[in-house]
Amino acid sequence: MKILCVSDQIDPFVYSTSAKQRFSDIDMILCAGDLPMDYVDFIVSTLNKPTYFIFGNHDLKEYGFYHKVRTQGAHPYVPINDSMSHNHGATYAGFKSLVLKELPSIDFNGKKSPLLLVGISGSMRYNNGEDQYTDFQMFIKLLKLVPVLLWNKVRYGRYLDIFLTHATPRKIHDKEDPCHKGFQCFNWFIEHFHPKYMIHGHIHLYDALAPRVTVHGDTTIINAYSKYIFDFDHFNETESRSSI
Repeated sequence: MKILCVSDQIDPFVYSTSAKQRFSDIDMILCAGDLPMDYVDFIVSTLNKPTYFIFGNHDLKEYGFYHKVRTQGAHPYVPINDSMSHNHGATYAGFKSLVLKELPSIDFNGKKSPLLLVGISGSMRYNNGEDQYTDFQMFIKLLKLVPVLLWNKVRYGRYLDIFLTHATPRKIHDKEDPCHKGFQCFNWFIEHFHPKYMIHGHIHLYDALAPRVTVHGDTTIINAYSKYIFDFDHFNETESRSSI
């Protein structure tokens, strides 16, 4: 299963009239935050593949349609039902555990199984803005997902396959400024629930030598900045890095 990951920047190879041909072998798109929703619209309409998104800490114009907000003048909160969640053709995965039965099944211990995705929006709190959290607040949000993760373990033999976030774990790809520090509770999460992949954004890659892929325990952690393509079943960092 080939997955296109995007975050934080509109990539000219994706936002292109030739995108359909260039990414014809993609099975799924993961949007890791801080992307305009019209860009997500373009990806969905052009590639016509299942697309899942979360919010970051900047592009929050439509955040109020999915969450109660604190910011004055923001969109009023409207509870999202299944039909409304596809207004952009993409599924919002923020603070949810999803069983992706619409995708090709994956092989798990010799059996076919649906892909399991957990999504988490937001960043570390740094100026009291919307979709920003202290480490403790984020930990509470993760704890609320534990019952469904335990059910996944019983039903599918594992807790999840992909952990989609905007922010990073602490001391993995993060920075030391307040905005870009990672969440320590993300380290706890991946160490206890063992996702095969963690996909994040938030950290812009201006240095070609900056780490983009890190293995931590059982989890391969990938920075999706701009775009990144990988094969879920046969991950090869060199091939993935060079994908257009």
